[in-house]
Amino acid sequence: MCAGNSACFDNSKVFYRSCLDWLGLLRKLNLNRKELKIKKILVSQPEPLNPKSPYFELARKYNLKVDFKPFNQVEGVSSKDFRSQKINILDFSAVIFTSKTGIDHFFRICTELRAVVPDTMKYFCITENVAFYLQKYIVYRKRKIFHGKAKFQDLIDVIIKHREDNFFVPLSEPHNAEIPESLDKNGIKYTIGTLYKTISTDFSNIKEFDYDILVFYSPSGIKSLKENFPGFVQGDIKIAAFGPTTAYAVENEGLRLDINAPNPKAPSMTMALDDFLKDYNKNLK
Repeated sequence: MCAGNSACFDNSKVFYRSCLDWLGLLRKLNLNRKELKIKKILVSQPEPLNPKSPYFELARKYNLKVDFKPFNQVEGVSSKDFRSQKINILDFSAVIFTSKTGIDHFFRICTELRAVVPDTMKYFCITENVAFYLQKYIVYRKRKIFHGKAKFQDLIDVIIKHREDNFFVPLSEPHNAEIPESLDKNGIKYTIGTLYKTISTDFSNIKEFDYDILVFYSPSGIKSLKENFPGFVQGDIKIAAFGPTTAYAVENEGLRLDINAPNPKAPSMTMALDDFLKDYNKNLK
């Protein structure tokens, strides 16, 4: 139809060049997507001693470099400093635990003060995983132990059924304001005791902070990030948070929460990361 028609030939050339331009653009976009592939993860915990840690398996599975560096250090409050808070642990009929660290320091202080915790003590834990950790110190099946699902509000729903109890809440300094606010709102009788302090780790010796995912396990880790990198801009960096208080701290700082654990599909952080990486890599193809 276009034989001898120069206008038609010119239009064909324009169309051909347009196709080449589009192919070039698609090639560039594809290269950019490859550049966005996740390669480095920073976990705000000490490196696992167990060579079979799920983190090492995750690194092999996705060809990742996983670095471990706590964003903060925990220092236990001495028994002398605890006494200055004028708190008698045996005055309480129940304890609220929001972390395994809280459990460790509660029983440490009890040992140092030679306070024998009665068998009638009730334990309220933020998650089932934290509740199971009590087995390190007590005979689990012989105690009154309650736990929430993931968020502190879940635990509050359990606590309000035991309003008659006097609750001791071991926390760090600083701690999340959400906990006392929720207890006050629901008229719970409680006392907060500072059993340990969190101190931000110094990152001044790190030359490049070029991680694709940052994994946090406590609100103090978020605080340390902001202190060490006051001009931090999240951009494409993914942030993972374990536990409701950590997730709250991420969003409270105006950061984007990309990976949250535990969740119904992933009870552990490594499982949540695995699910995220699987979907993320699938979208890159």
